[in-house]
Amino acid sequence: MSFGAPPVLLGLLALPVLAWAYLLAQRRRAAALAAVVAAPLLASLAPRRAGWRRHTPYLLLALGAGALIVAAARPRERVSVPVRSATVMLVNDVSASMSAADVRPSRLVAAKRAATSFLHRVGPGISVGSIAFARHPVMLQDPTTDHALTLAALAKLRSGGGGTAMGAALELALSAVGATAGRTAATAPRSVILISDGGANVGPDPVGVAARAGREHVRIYAVAVGTAHGEAEIPYRHGDRLEPVPVDATTLARIARASGGAAYHAPDAAAVAAIYRRLSVTLTRRRALRALAGYFAGAGLVALALAVGLSLNWFGRLA
Repeated sequence: MSFGAPPVLLGLLALPVLAWAYLLAQRRRAAALAAVVAAPLLASLAPRRAGWRRHTPYLLLALGAGALIVAAARPRERVSVPVRSATVMLVNDVSASMSAADVRPSRLVAAKRAATSFLHRVGPGISVGSIAFARHPVMLQDPTTDHALTLAALAKLRSGGGGTAMGAALELALSAVGATAGRTAATAPRSVILISDGGANVGPDPVGVAARAGREHVRIYAVAVGTAHGEAEIPYRHGDRLEPVPVDATTLARIARASGGAAYHAPDAAAVAAIYRRLSVTLTRRRALRALAGYFAGAGLVALALAVGLSLNWFGRLA
């Protein structure tokens, strides 16, 4: 919890002083009464009232005053609230290495299933698009709130082809989310989920593109899928060859860091699904301040009303 006007809280320091003054006044009252009234008559002239009744109204007054002081300091807390609109581009590597089965049933199929689950989780105000890339990026679906269209685009993903044009794919994604900026609120977040198993080897430097994305307030969340022991059929001019395709998360981590996003590593299908579940929350909710002054003010007023009511009921006067 934080406060919009923390100096007001200094008023709470007055409460212990008032409590001390109250106790001192009670002692002086008792001493003055004992000095003028003989001890045998004290019980009949000044009958002892229940101690807790005598002090309860004052305690409620102190609690009420404390709550009102806290309310005046404008307390607030950070809470997670859903965003009304956002844009997310799903950028999938479909190069031949993504057919490796070290992530069951394959790296690409696990990514497709997780992306499908992601689309089922995000709200209707979230625009989601899809890009596939190997040697060249292809826009499968522009960002849209009609998630059925993006689901259909994901279903078309097939692995194959050499080369990993990660930088070109990110440039296309930036162009796509930038095109939606005019149709959404200025504060609507724009993000890219990049899933791949290795570094870029074709086209522009993806880290440089990611740095530009960060300057444009587009966060890239990079998911490295695969293990160090993956193997895949790689196409060559004279036929396919089974080759090792170990995951290389270094470039993906640099991309995420340059854009201000986050990097993840998924060595199995369960991890891929868990990452997409986490991203479905991260990208569709935001932290906001919720004012709490009303709660403290209400509690303070209730405490003051109780103090007055109990005092009038028990003693026929204000405490």
